[in-house]
Amino acid sequence: MAPVAGGAKLTDRIDAFQRRHPASAFPLAVVYKFADDRGPHLAALMAYYGFVSVFPLLLLLVSVLGFVLAPFSGADPELSGRAVTTTIDALAGVPVLGSALQGSITGLRGSGVALTIGALGTLYGGMGVMQATQAALNRIYAVPRYKQPNPVLSRLRSIVLMLALGVLALLATAISVVLPEVADAVPVGGGLLLAAGTLVPFAINTCIFVVVFRVLTAVRLGWRNVAIGALVAAGLWEGLQTAFARLAGAYLQHAGDVYGVFGVVLGLLAWLYLQSMALVLAAEINVVRQRRLYPRALLTPFTDDVDLTPQDVRAYTGYARSETYKGFETVTASFDKDAAAGGDEPTTHPAEDDDGERAGAGSRAAG
Repeated sequence: MAPVAGGAKLTDRIDAFQRRHPASAFPLAVVYKFADDRGPHLAALMAYYGFVSVFPLLLLLVSVLGFVLAPFSGADPELSGRAVTTTIDALAGVPVLGSALQGSITGLRGSGVALTIGALGTLYGGMGVMQATQAALNRIYAVPRYKQPNPVLSRLRSIVLMLALGVLALLATAISVVLPEVADAVPVGGGLLLAAGTLVPFAINTCIFVVVFRVLTAVRLGWRNVAIGALVAAGLWEGLQTAFARLAGAYLQHAGDVYGVFGVVLGLLAWLYLQSMALVLAAEINVVRQRRLYPRALLTPFTDDVDLTPQDVRAYTGYARSETYKGFETVTASFDKDAAAGGDEPTTHPAEDDDGERAGAGSRAAG
């Protein structure tokens, strides 16, 4: 793209600078890949299913606690209520959320109907989250459609992973709740226990994201391929949890009954959406780093009047490859701006996997 004005020259200089320096080229490539994959839409779908599963999960939790604590309710009638509030607060990381939600579900404590509804709703919502996450990760990694798991296998994988991640999440929550209490009770070593109460859940959350990235993506990924993104996701998770807890503590405590309900609902949606965005962004960091999809052309999202980098070509070719539905289907992509403008036959590039194998190499039909 030949510069013709001062403004164009400035953009050319900025583009040349960011291409030469990985410190600027890498984050720009992550942002562009995030936009190319429609990251906000992927996160919104994950947040929707997460929101659908929240209240059934709470019903299930309340019902189970009601049955478990029923023998002790005679000695302490408020025991079950305190347990529900504390558990919800710990799971969400928001000190006020448990008390805000408990009043809406108190009457269902220990109910068999609530147990059934909660189990079914949690299964539906949780599987939806896993399915949406699988679809998002496969889109981010440009996995061809014919290489993605079939509907039955993907759902079985979702159920197994959902149960495993649930156990790890409960373990992280239990540690974050128990260790601070122990630190307050013991006279020596309380500081170390408080530090462990922060670091151990962070490590567990990092492991959770490593498992999610490796299991739910239909490509072979090593530990090193996903470690950076898992650390970023765990860090964003903890940071968002802390920020949301402070905001909720500042506003929900002083909200009225009506505004408090709206605040809880909107707060949950915002919380789940931001967490989903963190997961998608971390996955983009992984794929851009692993496949070295940087530098990108500065103006490539905004205009066709741009000279693509080889990484632009690889990224756009991958998007075309991801729409391959059959193993015997051949997909090619053309990137010849001058030939297209002059009516000549553009140069075509076969869509390739990372190992150099053509997508749908079984077909040799002329395109």
